[in-house]
Amino acid sequence: MKALNIPKDPRVLIGPDTSDDAGVYQLSEEMALVQTADFFTPIVDDPFTFGQVAAVNALSDVYAMAAKPLTALNLVAFPVKTLSSSILTEILRGGLSKMVEAGVALIGGHTVDDPEIKYGLAVTGIVHPDQVLSNARAKPGDCLVLTKPLGTGVISTALKGEMASRDAVDKMVQCMATLNWRASELMQELGAHACTDITGFGFIGHSLEMALASQVGFVVQSRRIPFLPKAIEYGNMGLFPAGAYSNREYFSCKVEAEPGIASVFLDLLYDPQTSGGLLVSLPCHEAEQMVKILRQEGHADTAMIGEVTEAFPGKIKII
Repeated sequence: MKALNIPKDPRVLIGPDTSDDAGVYQLSEEMALVQTADFFTPIVDDPFTFGQVAAVNALSDVYAMAAKPLTALNLVAFPVKTLSSSILTEILRGGLSKMVEAGVALIGGHTVDDPEIKYGLAVTGIVHPDQVLSNARAKPGDCLVLTKPLGTGVISTALKGEMASRDAVDKMVQCMATLNWRASELMQELGAHACTDITGFGFIGHSLEMALASQVGFVVQSRRIPFLPKAIEYGNMGLFPAGAYSNREYFSCKVEAEPGIASVFLDLLYDPQTSGGLLVSLPCHEAEQMVKILRQEGHADTAMIGEVTEAFPGKIKII
């Protein structure tokens, strides 16, 4: 989009400049529109589960902006001449189940004939203009909370190679199919300053987007980062998707890691995630409260994983 001469519009509160999760357009003094679109190829074998994960992943962009998702449109690519339409029905049924859980109205969509299956949503939500969260407002002295464990990339790669255990896959699916609505609701109540969700650019990529947009540095404590079961084992086996290497090549120049940190831990921080958790920057006392409450409510992997500093803006130090 850098090659496009996009006209400036004062009603666009958040556009592509900060690499935020969704765009925000002001409708009135008390309401702004939040819009996003996200879709991808199957990450699991079961069509219904794939539909659930894809829907949760798209809805997460709106939750990351502290907004309420209202409506969604299905975005579908499907090989109608070679696969049974019952498969597509199951994908759509899975997506709808999560929209119903989120209180989101499905109002239509668009389908194209394509040799490769793809599914996701275009989601519209609302937020008060003064309450929208961006990734550009993290403040020095804040603590960082991560609400879901990492490792979906390596586990899905192991699954494709028929090397993943049933338990590892089940835990991954459960994680990916969990809505981020409660974490979003709680971070608003606790006065969060900034937020993003962790998806295709991995933990490092999305953290750097927040640090750069906010002009702050992040100090990340590697021992506090939660990982899915078997993620470290599969990482040690080298079962990383191609995106992990691309992420590392692109982002590693802005990352400093202390000697002695196992290479697999660093590699997993570049692992592209699907339907990952929220990374939230908020005052440390409130961060402790957020972790405590989410864990009490069953989000056992929620963790406070680092701090925000005014030193080395736009970079990450891993200790």
